[in-house]
Amino acid sequence: DGITDEEINALDAKGVDNKRVFNLGSGDLAILNYAYILEQLEAAFYTAVVDGSYYNSLPESDRGEKQILRDIWYHEVIHRDFLKTALSSIAPPGKVAPELDFNFSGVDFGDRDNVLLVSQILEDTGVSAYNGAGKLLESTTYLLLAGKIVSVEARHASAIRDLINPGSTYFAGDDVLVDLGGSGIAYDRAVAPRDVLAAVAGTGFLETKIIANNLPTA
Repeated sequence: DGITDEEINALDAKGVDNKRVFNLGSGDLAILNYAYILEQLEAAFYTAVVDGSYYNSLPESDRGEKQILRDIWYHEVIHRDFLKTALSSIAPPGKVAPELDFNFSGVDFGDRDNVLLVSQILEDTGVSAYNGAGKLLESTTYLLLAGKIVSVEARHASAIRDLINPGSTYFAGDDVLVDLGGSGIAYDRAVAPRDVLAAVAGTGFLETKIIANNLPTA
């Protein structure tokens, strides 16, 4: 998109200070960078949520709405920091995604409906992203870790959907489930990384250009 290979290489050389464009790399490193960027996005969003007037107007109660949102925030921060540590153990700083800035100016953090709608989109996207990327990992260790994270993300998605439509079956809606082979058994949708990245770019939340030319596809 108007950026040459030479420019990409020059920007890559800036390493952790470069927030204009980032090349995910290849193989398992690319998948882990991809997951790290998504977790950064979620952690940043929920940090803004707990700083917002909607969240702070909620009453404190065990298993209440405020506690659910706080727990999700904690989880996303843990996921983000864990992936950063994992990546730093296998790659030099210039090959690990930088700590990115996000633009949530289009979100009204004082409005419950707006916050929960965006939360639902992010959580559903997170589940489909891990499901789509899992098969691309070569390391069984990373696959196991991704499986643990996606199970938590699925609980987040279910909890948010239940807050939106309590007491209904919306927590596992048909819009995110796929019946494979007409078996009658539904599974969470799996979405390819490039499709997820395109959807994330479409939100306008992430201003950094992500280069995914060498991202595994099969």
